[in-house]
Amino acid sequence: MSATTVRDVFRDDEWMGYALDLARQAEEMGEVPVGAVVVERNEILAEGMNRTVIDSDPTAHAEVVAIRAAALRRGDWRLTDTTLYVTLEPCAMCAGAIVLARIPRVVFGADDPKAGMGGSLGDLLRDERLNHRCEVHRGVRAEESSEMLRAFFRMRRR
Repeated sequence: MSATTVRDVFRDDEWMGYALDLARQAEEMGEVPVGAVVVERNEILAEGMNRTVIDSDPTAHAEVVAIRAAALRRGDWRLTDTTLYVTLEPCAMCAGAIVLARIPRVVFGADDPKAGMGGSLGDLLRDERLNHRCEVHRGVRAEESSEMLRAFFRMRRR
């Protein structure tokens, strides 16, 4: 795993901003506001947002949508040399997909203490028993991500 540089931190903030824009689009469509973007060599390879309601598909989480699109675009299921940016800590399903896709680096915004598998509830992304582990950077623009989710669920409860 490589050491994170100041330039990486700046780019992480920018790319998370892009993921937050995708989350806002998901919210406008009635979805839980989560966005994800797969970046390769500082360019977008693919993007995704939650589509579980629109697609009637419980697996259509932002990360899975982005990973599927990236693999299709690349013509390879191995997404080595990429970074996945996502506004919410990946769940077990998404963390499993990330590991299977061999994504080396994951950056996420808000922690998910009820389902997060990037260090909150568990840490599937860095589990030493698996054949692939990710470098994980958490908390990038976390307050924006968290507030968007809180506001969404406040409105839902009304």
